Amino acid sequence: MRETLSETALDQLFREARTYNAWLPKEVTDAQLHQLYELAKFGPTSANASPMRVVFVKSKAAKEKLSPLMSEGNRAKTLAAPVTAIVGMDHAFHEKLPQLFPHADAKSWFEGNQPLIETTAFRNASLQGAYLILAARALGLDCGPMSGFDNAGVDAAFFAGTQVRSNFLINIGYGDAGRDLFPRSPRLSFDEACRIE
Repeated sequence: MRETLSETALDQLFREARTYNAWLPKEVTDAQLHQLYELAKFGPTSANASPMRVVFVKSKAAKEKLSPLMSEGNRAKTLAAPVTAIVGMDHAFHEKLPQLFPHADAKSWFEGNQPLIETTAFRNASLQGAYLILAARALGLDCGPMSGFDNAGVDAAFFAGTQVRSNFLINIGYGDAGRDLFPRSPRLSFDEACRIE
């Protein structure tokens, strides 16, 4: 039987975690990015489809390629972040199902069914992006997930020649709590959002 995480761990993952807009000038190493993915990949997806594909934008050249594709309100904070993860969804994910889900012919479930491919890719890559955020927080990193970019431009710049399409972005680093950190917005209560039947 698993034990409940400590209050400190729950605070770090959820209650005290914030969406950061400003970043301390502290590097996120390639080793940390590998560690981040190695945790996030274990989150569940339907039929173990694992459609998320990530480009970790870190170099000056990659940042310059991404910069003009950002909305005005997201550009400066993205350039300042040590890393920006482009969370993509692979519309050819089913090609890997013989490897990832070998106990059934899951690939055949998707072949020729583009609406199912798109729905499955979007849903599960979104889930995996959330796992990526939680994994980053678990490793002591802060995140700033966002929309507000030119999807088609990002796809052309970073996923050309593939069936991967961008979903959302996550700035990753060490957040600067002293700058541009808004008060926490309200959340819905249990009774407003849930019911037990």
